[in-house]
Amino acid sequence: MKLKNLTNSQFINAFALGLSVSFLVSALFAAFYTGHNAAYVLNGWFRILTSPCPLVTNYFSVGGLSSTFLNAGICGFICFLFMYFLKGESRANTLAGFFLVVAHCFYGLNLLNMMPCLLAPFIYLRNKHLDFKANLHVCMFSTSFAPFISEFLFRYTLGSAYRPGEVHITVSGVILAVLFLLLLCFVVPALLPGAHAWHKGYLLFNGGLAFGIFGFFIYNFMYATVGVDPPAADDYITEVVYFTFYRSYKAYVNVFLIIVFAATFLTGYYANGQSMKEYTKLLKSTGYSTNFSEEFGMPVCLMNIGICGLLFLAYINAIITFTPGAGFTGATVGVVLASLTFAAMSQHPGNVWPIILGYVLLYIVELLICELTGRMPGWSVSSQQYINGAAFATGLCPITGRYGRRAGAAAGFLCASMCTATSSLHGGLVLYNGGFTAGITVLILLPILEHYIPIARDTIKRRSIKLNDMIAIMGDNDDPDRYL
Repeated sequence: MKLKNLTNSQFINAFALGLSVSFLVSALFAAFYTGHNAAYVLNGWFRILTSPCPLVTNYFSVGGLSSTFLNAGICGFICFLFMYFLKGESRANTLAGFFLVVAHCFYGLNLLNMMPCLLAPFIYLRNKHLDFKANLHVCMFSTSFAPFISEFLFRYTLGSAYRPGEVHITVSGVILAVLFLLLLCFVVPALLPGAHAWHKGYLLFNGGLAFGIFGFFIYNFMYATVGVDPPAADDYITEVVYFTFYRSYKAYVNVFLIIVFAATFLTGYYANGQSMKEYTKLLKSTGYSTNFSEEFGMPVCLMNIGICGLLFLAYINAIITFTPGAGFTGATVGVVLASLTFAAMSQHPGNVWPIILGYVLLYIVELLICELTGRMPGWSVSSQQYINGAAFATGLCPITGRYGRRAGAAAGFLCASMCTATSSLHGGLVLYNGGFTAGITVLILLPILEHYIPIARDTIKRRSIKLNDMIAIMGDNDDPDRYL
């Protein structure tokens, strides 16, 4: 079957399969790259599976390069099986859920803590007689709570007896995990629609806002209220090679991601008849309440995914090169993928770059303040939390699309100023913390924008078109305003 004859659903399933296979192939190459044998790789994956994983747990540090790619490949392939075998069509939101799963497989998500969260909402769907495939994205989004599962299983009930690298599972820990999953399966599907009403469609990471608030409640109840010490990422290096690479695999990761994004773009370009025409139309979209896959087709979306991926990768390389901070850690690789979550729905370079500019502007302001006060800067745009925050801040792109580039930069600036503080609200146990921060940004900024700019961009366009049509029909002597 020729590429151009595939349906959107087939393109989405094929992309999920292709990316999952690329992770598995990369795991093999990574083993040769680091000089590790199969036993070492499997042992590293076991450490990933059995380690508590609050934000930001770097799986390159915990299990190694090859083991991390193996983890992403296996989890991605299991998601593909659900996408392929469940009856119905895979849609853009299904692809968004897939992106978030494989992205977090580099920092915080693994096969063991993913599967319970993925399967729990099916209980709700069956109870409500809802279509499984149409709501598969909800099940994938639920994996945001996976760190809670790892905490309950491996650390929460042990208290001071917990030792990093040692695995002890208690009966009470298993019971807590099961009770949490039962709560999760009925709460998550109910939270998502309500959160959309809060941000009015100006936040793409709808689950980030909903899950962050719910996680805030669970974390404070299970830790602060009960008097349990807050969770923390295990800070230990198990791989000598990782340490000698200065906690980074810059060359390896860049080659891998460039190949993946270039192949994605070329596939879309070929399937689109070797034309960029439709993509130029996509770049004019506001990104507000849109679905690129339905409007332009998945070949154009694949081109968008490839271009957005290459541009965000270039941004990461630039800030890592010119500012002090994190390198290409597991979390860095993960958020490059997470930045593409809604590239088949609403995101494109035109409405994303002002958001990223807002992060850079905040850094410049910080440097100026430190210069005036004689203090040393405490962070940079390449600090891990700011890299993560920028990826999820791309979910604010509808603000750019409807209110303009200055509003987009303001959204990025505001989001950047809060991205290091929000994870403490839920103890780092909600993986979509960047989406949570972006959600708070919308709640603060949107009322201000609606007050000073009551008519958004696409509304102005519709009024202008309608006005011009009225004038053409009625003639210059009539008053068109009475028809509006």
